[in-house]
Amino acid sequence: MLSLIVHVRHRKFDRGLRYFCRDTYYCRLIQLKYIFRDYVLRNKYKEITYEGEFAAELIFVLPFAYWHHKNGTLKKTTSSKYTRELYFFSPDHEEKFETRTHEGNYNYEIPRVLYSHDYNISKWAQVPYKEYYQNDVYVFEKPTLIIGNRYNSEWGGPPISYYDIPMLDYIINNLKNDYTILYNRPRPQHITVDNSAIYNLNDYEWLQETHPEVILMEDLYLENKGNAKNYNHFQLMVYANCQHFLSTHGGSSALASCFGGVNIILSKKGPEATFECFTKLYPKLSNVRNFHAKTDDEVKEYLNKYFIKSQSIQGEEQILA
Repeated sequence: MLSLIVHVRHRKFDRGLRYFCRDTYYCRLIQLKYIFRDYVLRNKYKEITYEGEFAAELIFVLPFAYWHHKNGTLKKTTSSKYTRELYFFSPDHEEKFETRTHEGNYNYEIPRVLYSHDYNISKWAQVPYKEYYQNDVYVFEKPTLIIGNRYNSEWGGPPISYYDIPMLDYIINNLKNDYTILYNRPRPQHITVDNSAIYNLNDYEWLQETHPEVILMEDLYLENKGNAKNYNHFQLMVYANCQHFLSTHGGSSALASCFGGVNIILSKKGPEATFECFTKLYPKLSNVRNFHAKTDDEVKEYLNKYFIKSQSIQGEEQILA
C-alpha cells in the first residue's frame, strides 16, 4: 500500500530511490502506537537500540533519543562501542555492538531511518554537542579549521568522495596562514568500523613531510590533554571548539554538521544529493551553514568564497543575504 502511494505521489524520484520515501511513511505509522505513552503518560519507558552506520546515528537516532530525554520518556540506549559520550544525556547507555552494519540502518522504530523527501521530523531534537563539549584545552592561536577526510570503499567499489593529495595541498597552501589546520582521518583502531574497507592514502606520511604545520588529530589524541575516554569523545571536544570544517560524504560530513559554523562537504555521488540532505537536513543538526561540492573545483570555489580571509567577508555577506 505504501509503495503504491509513493509511486503516485513521488514519481519524480528514480525507482531505485523511492523506497526511502516508503520507509518514511512506514516509520510514521510505527510511531502512532506510542502516542499515548509519549504525549499523555510520559513515563520513562523508551529503550532505543541501534547498530547501523555512524552518519545515520548522528542524523536520526541521537536526535530521537535526545527528544525522549527532553520529553522525560528515555529509559535506556544501546549502540556500538565508543558511543557513550555521544549519548551523554542517556540515563543508561550500553555499548554492545563491535561493528556497524548497513542492515542496522533500517530500524523502523526510529521516526526516520534514512534521508527522504520530507525532513519535517517529529520526535527529533537538536543535540547540544557544541555547548556541552566546548573546552579550554583545544584552543589555538589562530582560528581552527578541521579537514575531515576519508578513503574508504563506497557502494562496493573504490573510494569516490575524498580529498586526494593534490587537493589537500591546495587547501593547506591557501589556508595555513589564516587558520590552525587539523587533519582528521580516523584509523580503524580508533572507531567502530562498518562494512567499508579503509585504504591507505599515504596522507599521514605526506603531511608530516610536506606540511608539518598541519596538526594530525591522531597526534593530539596520543597526547590526550583533554583526558578523552576514546577517540569519539576526543573528536567531540576538538570539533566543539571549531567553526570551519571541510568534510566528505558520510560520517565525516554528519559529524562536522553537529557543531555550527561553516561546513564544505565533498560528495561526488549518492542519493543524499537527490534528496538535498546536505542543505535541508544536515543544517537541522546545529544550524550549520553547509555547502555541497560535487567536484574538487567546486570545493575550491567555496574555499575562495567563504574561507580565504581576503574574500570571506564578501562571502559572509552573501550567506546572510
